[in-house]
Amino acid sequence: MSSVPSGELETLRDWLRWSVSRFGEAKLHFGHGSDEAYDEAAYLLLHALHLPLDRLEPFLDARLTQSERATLGQLFTRRIDERVPAAYLTHEAWLGDFRFYVDERVLIPRSYIAELIPGGLEPHIGAATQVRSALDMCTGSGCLAILLAHAYPEADVDAVDVSSAALAVAQRNVSDYALADRINLIRSDLFANLPQKSYDLIISNPPYVTAMSMAELPDEYRHEPELALAGGDDGLDAVRGIVKDAPRFLNQGGALVVEVGHNRSAAEAAFPRLPFMWLATTSSEDSVFIVKREDIVKGR
Repeated sequence: MSSVPSGELETLRDWLRWSVSRFGEAKLHFGHGSDEAYDEAAYLLLHALHLPLDRLEPFLDARLTQSERATLGQLFTRRIDERVPAAYLTHEAWLGDFRFYVDERVLIPRSYIAELIPGGLEPHIGAATQVRSALDMCTGSGCLAILLAHAYPEADVDAVDVSSAALAVAQRNVSDYALADRINLIRSDLFANLPQKSYDLIISNPPYVTAMSMAELPDEYRHEPELALAGGDDGLDAVRGIVKDAPRFLNQGGALVVEVGHNRSAAEAAFPRLPFMWLATTSSEDSVFIVKREDIVKGR
């Protein structure tokens, strides 16, 4: 167990320096909102001390109370010794300007699709006001469904997950954004329990980690639900089911958008007749595909 010398760490500057050093020494993995030790340490400190998350500098030389030092000691012990991701320690995660409640019942929100929702899909599906119905398959915390509701103001949104525990978290986030009248949460194993209706747009960030990669995941990812990560031998177990049944639930001209991570080559091999268009984001060029309903039908 790490020993936190809280009695020797008097100022926020002391705690920041110490935590960055310990994070590096412990070889923590970052990939749940921040990508380096300094940013994560600063975030945890500011959050725990109820300070503005964008204003570290004015507080660096502030002396901490004994109670505050004890709180920080417990927090950093869990992060370092137990490898608990920061988002689970603070119970919050961010996608752009949107904040979501999270705990270990759901995957920590991170998706290439999030960047595409506000405008990035319009060249393929038309103006936002033309989308009247949308589905978020494998919704988890409900984060992408909430982004859909904001980006497509005329759309009713269904959000589906097989996990009732995940849907309880999604319900909290939907309520926080006062969207209960526009987002319908449905427990279903992919399309199995969906009512007979169709959508202009279906998006999905399904489990897509390959069996080999699951065996090699850093400890931080072991805190996330395996159900939300494991995609089978080639990472495409859920993707196959989604592509197979999507046409029955898409309107004419409707589109399917699916995130597959690093599995582009496997996806193209699994569906050689489908003309996937790969959508670029700031951090990836081949992790998300879009395909129209008519092309799925033709490619069968």
